[in-house]
Amino acid sequence: MTPEDQEETQPLLGPPGGSAPLSRRVFLAAFAAALGPLTFGFALGYSSPAIPSLRRAAAQALRLDDAAASWFGAIVTLGAAAGGVLGGWLVDRAGRKLSLLLCTLPFVVGFAVITAAQNVWMLLGGRLLTGVACGIASLVAPVYISEIAYPAVRGLLGSCVQLMVVTGILLAYVAGWVLEWRWLAVLGCVPASFMLLLMCYMPETPRFLLTQHKRQEAMAAMQFLWGSEQTWEEPPVGAEHQGFRLAQLRLPSIYKPFIIGVSLMAFQQLSGINAVMFYAETIFEEAKFKESSLASVIVGIIQVLFTAMAALIMDKAGRRLLLTLSGVIMVFSTSAFGAYFKLTQGGPSNSSHVDLSTPISMEPTSASVGLAWLAVGSMCLFIAALQAGPGMTPFYREKPGTKK
Repeated sequence: MTPEDQEETQPLLGPPGGSAPLSRRVFLAAFAAALGPLTFGFALGYSSPAIPSLRRAAAQALRLDDAAASWFGAIVTLGAAAGGVLGGWLVDRAGRKLSLLLCTLPFVVGFAVITAAQNVWMLLGGRLLTGVACGIASLVAPVYISEIAYPAVRGLLGSCVQLMVVTGILLAYVAGWVLEWRWLAVLGCVPASFMLLLMCYMPETPRFLLTQHKRQEAMAAMQFLWGSEQTWEEPPVGAEHQGFRLAQLRLPSIYKPFIIGVSLMAFQQLSGINAVMFYAETIFEEAKFKESSLASVIVGIIQVLFTAMAALIMDKAGRRLLLTLSGVIMVFSTSAFGAYFKLTQGGPSNSSHVDLSTPISMEPTSASVGLAWLAVGSMCLFIAALQAGPGMTPFYREKPGTKK
């Protein structure tokens, strides 16, 4: 490794000699910040159980038709796009901590508006607000966690961000199994409220404080988070002024990974994962499932399990291998799901409107149950492959000194 590489991979903050910190409050601070991604996931998954509930709403003004249901699921992405831009502006001006505190407000207000909704426009407005909060949280929370974590646990805590997102989605699916849409929105306020409470007692990141030339505050934050009383190394001179310039895109070392990274994220979104998360229960209802809520919960559990598995094997298996395998499996699973709809769109004899737990007692029922499990299995396979590949890879980078 060249001296330039050593300087590039040197952490901004770290104890001399690599000694271990004495405090574990860094895990509490990381948990407080990770409640943002948890609420983010809950907001993403909220529409899946809420849409069928709103379709059955007693009040005509709240009942969703097909167009309104589509907007109810998708409008959160418009808010997230705006929130991402706003979060990028806030994180360097207001700081990481204040940005996280501010993002709890649209979360709580958005879910409160949904809870008190009297018409479809209030529902859409609440979803838009939660989307703005999602955009801010998805940008700021990983930054906060990476900057408060010491090197030995930075990778572990960083992987928790995506894990908390899918856990939030699963929480929405499970809660939606027993709660109707208003109480589900009330539940959505809980993690954001806890985040607001906990973050009030957490410090700003030492790195941000150093970039603001607040060395004493940075030392106090490190003392709180890491608990060591020894002298800490100063960051490299000018590190706080490092930035990206458009002229750098002419360098192959810049534009090649840039194109690869952007393409990965674009293809991940175009794979249809958001449609599955937003409308999972509706998709299974359209597939004529009696237990669409159960199928959605199964999908959520698979997502959490394979996200955790990917975090454990990512460094050992390699990113390229996981991406290749997941791509092949995703093509196979979506093809199987499409074939399922083709096979079941005929007459009543092809109906798969069956209970997944119904025992197989006669030939037509056996065929229907088999087709039902083809749909569930192919969707679970799609989710598992995505989380093991493109769903997790953007959250990781190679360790210094490893071969690409």
